[in-house]
Amino acid sequence: MQRRQWLTLAAGLVGSTASKLACAARDELKTVPFGRNPWLQPLRGYVDGLDRVAEGLGEGLRVRGRLPAGLAGTLFRNGPGLLERGGKRYAHWFDGDGLLQAWRFEGDGRVTHQARFVQTRKFRAEQEAGEFLVPAFGTRIDARLPVRGPDDMNTANTSVTMQAGRLYALWEGGSATELDPQTLRTLGPRAWAPELAGVPFSAHPKREPDGTLWNFGTFAGKLVLYQIGADGTLQRSQVLALPGAPMVHDFVVTERFLVFLLPPLSLDFASLRDAGSSFAGAMRFDATQSTRVLVIDKPTLQPRRQFELPAQLLFHFGNGWDRGDQIVLDYVSTDAQEFLSGDFNSMLGGERDLSRSVPRMQFLQLDLASGRTRQHERPEGLEFPQVDPRVVARRHRYLYSPAMGAASTHSTPERWGFSAVQRLDLRREHIERFDFGPYAVVEEQLLVPKPGSSQEGQGWLIGTGFDVRAQRSFAVVFDAEAISAGPLARVDLPYWVPYGFHGHFHPA
Repeated sequence: MQRRQWLTLAAGLVGSTASKLACAARDELKTVPFGRNPWLQPLRGYVDGLDRVAEGLGEGLRVRGRLPAGLAGTLFRNGPGLLERGGKRYAHWFDGDGLLQAWRFEGDGRVTHQARFVQTRKFRAEQEAGEFLVPAFGTRIDARLPVRGPDDMNTANTSVTMQAGRLYALWEGGSATELDPQTLRTLGPRAWAPELAGVPFSAHPKREPDGTLWNFGTFAGKLVLYQIGADGTLQRSQVLALPGAPMVHDFVVTERFLVFLLPPLSLDFASLRDAGSSFAGAMRFDATQSTRVLVIDKPTLQPRRQFELPAQLLFHFGNGWDRGDQIVLDYVSTDAQEFLSGDFNSMLGGERDLSRSVPRMQFLQLDLASGRTRQHERPEGLEFPQVDPRVVARRHRYLYSPAMGAASTHSTPERWGFSAVQRLDLRREHIERFDFGPYAVVEEQLLVPKPGSSQEGQGWLIGTGFDVRAQRSFAVVFDAEAISAGPLARVDLPYWVPYGFHGHFHPA
């Protein structure tokens, strides 16, 4: 019943939106030329390299330093790789078609790079037509194809994971898309059970140390929960009522609970139906309301307790853990006005970045017995927090992230992104950091445990970035216990790839 409700709602909104006039210029497809800001060139996407990317890349890589002998596996990365078609450009960064990358570390000092677009049904149809055909999250587009449900709009562009040897590109609002992990060839949408076909499977699953994968999806006022075994089979699912929560991007898992933070966001349905707004353009943030915290028991998959926090918007969690009646978790806060006003996407013009907010790490304690909460933040600007995969849902000491370095200030209008990599030691309240300097943009960094190690933090920190002066992308490998010493190795590509969102490392 819930799936049918979602499909009906999605099709109804798309059909009505397609027949209305534009409501706001920020939602419209852009036709202006892309600017010359060197920091922003990867945001163009692959406007003129489709054939080259489809065949795979990998020649001409340059390794500086020495790759660790024990580093063997693949760093998969995903993000919006196609933002323009037919001379038109999306109005929102989140709308681009997914480009999946594979950085393959062979364990003997060799590394290769491959990238292919995820061949969703949307991508294939628009590729053949040479133009955008279906509505998007943040861009108003008149539907020129039937939209029967969310997978007709699925861009598979947000994250990537592997479970039981199967590779999946993930999106916010639709099915996981399976790909061949060796060739990156698209195999198609994954249905975890017949009754869950087409039901959203979010881009931020959590994998516990025993291999259990937890995830969720939201649709039509509902929250669907997934528990997937290490063997890749669905163990349990549950659908709960979740009114008034149009955007839930991430969540956190502890040993006994699932925890969701629900910002005070609502959808202006009149704007969707009557004014032709995009989904993002119809979101409304009410700062007078609370951000709700929903705690769900793992054994029953039923709500245990709700809390209220001051109104705030967030995208990404670091980790969470529980002890007795206490739950402790951390996440990054985001400026709601900047995101919803359209300023967030100012960089898509290619001229300069107008953003002025600084995302900061928040630390939250929940007392299930008393209902009390405690919260504090740190001053450093950062995003995409990660922990050692061996401590997911357990008490953790370290948080790893790209961060604002000396060059990552808002005093330079054309500057964009983070320039440093850091490790935050929660026990000592100490930061160890390496700054790449004023001409680098650093993306998400993942902790890869060293073979044979057992202690948290014993591993390599692996991530990607962009060299602004050379206009080339790169991957870096740090010793996670000596970040300030600089990278052990850096692998430079002979080209740039679009900025991405999230990745997953799969050991060989």
